[in-house]
Amino acid sequence: MRKATFIQSALAAGFVSILAFSGTVSADVKLNGSGASFPFPIYSKWFKDFSKAEKGIRVDYQSKGSGAGIQDLINGTVDFAASDAAMEDDEIAKVKQGVVLLPMTAGEIVLIYNLKGVDELKLSRAAYAGIFSGTITQWNDPAIAATNPGVALPDKAITVVTRSDSSGTSYVFSGHLAAISPEFEKAVGKSKQPNWPSSGKFVAAPKNDGVTAQVQQNEGSIGYVEYGFAKLTGWKQVAQIENKSGNFVSAGPETGAAALASSEFPEGTLPNSDAPNLIAWNWDPAGADAYPIVSFTWMLFYKDQDDAKAEALRKLVKYGIEEGQKIADSMGYIPLPENVQQKVMGAAEFIQ
Repeated sequence: MRKATFIQSALAAGFVSILAFSGTVSADVKLNGSGASFPFPIYSKWFKDFSKAEKGIRVDYQSKGSGAGIQDLINGTVDFAASDAAMEDDEIAKVKQGVVLLPMTAGEIVLIYNLKGVDELKLSRAAYAGIFSGTITQWNDPAIAATNPGVALPDKAITVVTRSDSSGTSYVFSGHLAAISPEFEKAVGKSKQPNWPSSGKFVAAPKNDGVTAQVQQNEGSIGYVEYGFAKLTGWKQVAQIENKSGNFVSAGPETGAAALASSEFPEGTLPNSDAPNLIAWNWDPAGADAYPIVSFTWMLFYKDQDDAKAEALRKLVKYGIEEGQKIADSMGYIPLPENVQQKVMGAAEFIQ
């Protein structure tokens, strides 16, 4: 929207107090966002601190899941959204204003479990793919026992806890499982809301906190959540999982950074946009130290919008890159590599 039009609309709404001769507006700007729960802990901190630093800008964000955030952006009910699944081409095509997708942080997905007396658990690729495919249903299954010698695994049914909402975390997790297991790809496949098997004991819950609550309440259960969430909540029983090189690794800043190192962004622009395409996936990272389930997570913006909000959103992106990355490690996220930060700052200029 042109500045003159914005000023006229703002005056009609009664919230502009001073119009400077330079043509700028002195008014509070409120930014409403929704979407992914994966980055919610770090986004909450960023938005709170940014709102304090920028007195005229307030940011509110609802953690609803990536699918809900994308739909809110399509419906025009938010100023920005967040998604761990980025956006599909057909979703982008539904946004008439065009979109700008920026990776703002990155994280790992971990497997938390509740198994009395088992403080350490190693799961091979075949084992955790089998658990979430519904073909491994008992804790003392040979595929689990083989990588946990000396561990007293109970003859107990596995309760598998999945996300009930449309989730970018599910998209990343199921995408990884589909990459390493043809059986999983055929039976379940990659989706923000996978059709989990009917065999075995599968329980669904919304968002990271819902999955965590279900695992906590059900001994013998296992579920997937974002590493930062598990770290901030102090969850102790987190499985080591086998990577592409055959090593068992734990999530953390070093193993996450090793996984991101092999990510490559495509050439060209987003569909229906001249904004750079910054959607990159690495479904099964190579590297001896790489943690196998890692992903960027994106903020989603309208390319064309009113000037005041566009300026505020560019400031928000700048804060997330220049200040926000400094706390990523301490909150369980992976700081963006320098070259990715530069790409994000350049692409943010397309928010107009």
